[in-house]
Amino acid sequence: MNFDIPKEIADYLKVLDEFIEREIKPLEQQDDNIRFFDHRREYARTDWERGGLPNEQWEALMAEARRRADAAGHYRYPFPEEYGGKNGTNLGMAIIREHFASKGLGLHNDLQSEHSIVGNNVGLLLMIEYGTEAQKKEWIDDLAEGRTGFAFGITEPNHGSDATHMDSVAIRDGDDWIINGEKTWNTGVHRAPYDLVFARTGGKAGDAMGITAFLVPMKAKGVKIEEMLWTFNMPTDHGRVSFTDVRVPHDAIFGGEGRGLQVVQHFFNENRIRQAASSLGAAQYCVNESVKYAHERKPFGKPLASNQGIQFPLVELHTQCEMVRTLIQKTAWMMDTYGAFSVSDKVSMCNYWANRLCCDAADRAMQVHGGIGYSRYKPFEHIYRHHRRYRITEGAEEIQMRRIAGYMFGFMKQQKPKGVE
Repeated sequence: MNFDIPKEIADYLKVLDEFIEREIKPLEQQDDNIRFFDHRREYARTDWERGGLPNEQWEALMAEARRRADAAGHYRYPFPEEYGGKNGTNLGMAIIREHFASKGLGLHNDLQSEHSIVGNNVGLLLMIEYGTEAQKKEWIDDLAEGRTGFAFGITEPNHGSDATHMDSVAIRDGDDWIINGEKTWNTGVHRAPYDLVFARTGGKAGDAMGITAFLVPMKAKGVKIEEMLWTFNMPTDHGRVSFTDVRVPHDAIFGGEGRGLQVVQHFFNENRIRQAASSLGAAQYCVNESVKYAHERKPFGKPLASNQGIQFPLVELHTQCEMVRTLIQKTAWMMDTYGAFSVSDKVSMCNYWANRLCCDAADRAMQVHGGIGYSRYKPFEHIYRHHRRYRITEGAEEIQMRRIAGYMFGFMKQQKPKGVE
């Protein structure tokens, strides 16, 4: 077994680092853009007078970074070649996302907003996989160029992890569908022209089949953003949206009638492994910064690094990083080799443990750094507040553990690997 990072990916990391230094770092420093990353970051990013939404200058800056990355051929790395990409793999994305997050806060890769110079455009990947030919023709170029997009309307006020019990319904009316319901934690809906709304069209509560995804224009009659939900880490791009007698045509269905849950699961598996890699990278950053500071800080005349009370907690975290890295890269490789649904249990393992690890590492970094670590002059509080979210929003860690247990104890069946009868 060879555990080396494939040469083509290792070489590409160097190319990306050179691009960051040449193009992204100067952009980050000009016009006081550093305010979005230093101690002013939460204040600068948030338009407090506009309901806590992301500041328009902040979003424009990220858009410019993505434009430069796309022009340089990096943004579309995971896309197929026919759409301007590099046929990037899950392993490649996991390694890149960890690498970027381990650099700390910066315009190259902002974890809070899912912004990166190497795109994690799950919407485009799902369109390629599940869109009709007409939808692909209409959507793919605009999705790739960032001219359009859609949010994900899955979670409801009364239903989170129990998505198959959703209250939203869609009823057929001739050639149209009429949607009624409410979605919450609808991320990115403040600027998305469309919302991918999941509603029950058949079956009964708890059934996996019978849930359908609809591409709903946010300007459609009956669609209303009721509020933007303020969170532990601001700004907010999470909306609560109501749908009252919203009429959409039959060709608004995405992924097939009654098959919406498969779209969700594909989205989850694709996103969770990359998000786990980001959490791992942020955790490693916290450990590395703590080791560095422990050498520099010399209370009572000797470095903090000489104290086992400082060493041992960081040793444990560093050990966990090494173990989780191996599992994430193995799982990503297996996804590429055997299919995304053949390793669902391992995706859950990677996700819940990496997210917990990141929170523990950020907390320990604050402790090692003392007062300055607790302040906003260091990024640890920001990392903690953001990654604490992922212990809930990427599927609560209890749900991930329940999922793993389902495979372990035979209550759930894993999809067979590609090529296995």
